[in-house]
Amino acid sequence: MKRVYESPVFQMADADLKFSKPEARITINRDKANLMGISTQDIAQTLQYGLSGQRMGYFYMNGKQYEILAEINRQQRNKPADLRSIYLRNDEGTMVQLDNLISLEENVAPPQLYHYNRFLSATISTGLAKGRTIGEGLDEMDRIAREVLPDDFRTALAGDSKEFRESSSSLMFAFVLAIVLIYLILAAQFESFKDPLVIMLTVPLAIAGALVFMWGAGQTMNIFSQIGIIMLIGLVAKNGILIVEFANQKQEAGEPKMQAIRDAALQRLRPILMTSASTILGL
Repeated sequence: MKRVYESPVFQMADADLKFSKPEARITINRDKANLMGISTQDIAQTLQYGLSGQRMGYFYMNGKQYEILAEINRQQRNKPADLRSIYLRNDEGTMVQLDNLISLEENVAPPQLYHYNRFLSATISTGLAKGRTIGEGLDEMDRIAREVLPDDFRTALAGDSKEFRESSSSLMFAFVLAIVLIYLILAAQFESFKDPLVIMLTVPLAIAGALVFMWGAGQTMNIFSQIGIIMLIGLVAKNGILIVEFANQKQEAGEPKMQAIRDAALQRLRPILMTSASTILGL
């Protein structure tokens, strides 16, 4: 958590695993207990009956039923050190003080343990600093986990972070699939593998232009910008189809290749600008 607090990417970090509950840990000296004729079961039962308030039975008085609860007087168990003064009987009937058989260690523990996928877990929640995106936050958290956590620890996402990571991977798959499908459809339409390749060469240029404008405007790569890039691919591919188709028609009419390309580009310039403007205004 210290590294998360120090990171400039996060603010107001918190974890649900808090060590705030006092705990007394008892360690039994088994060798000494055996020498004195006391088993570990006797010690455990004595502590259980004296501290747990367990119901031992019932008794009836004046027609009413009452529970019998085994518990040491509260004044005699207010402090962890009072456990040392408890006596129990060995197999010879002699009373032995518990202080001779145990070591007591005071500590703190979490008041509640949480589980995720059947493993003990701790959930870290944090807000993002101004100007930071959820993608940057996840990358920073992964970096801190790699540097701090040992190999036997595992991390997992939940809530909005999990949905963002899953949607990002799905969009990347959709992005690649869209390019492949567009190429195959164009290859079937033009009955050629060369013309679709010419059309698809405009896609990297369009993506580069989109990234430059995003950088200039201070925008980040998020789910909305990824959807916009996918739409841009479709728009650029449509414009390329029209230009290539018009150029092929002019070549079939007898025009030289370069002249046909220039005439097709000039003829389709205004419709392309109008389509792009209407799409931008519609968004």
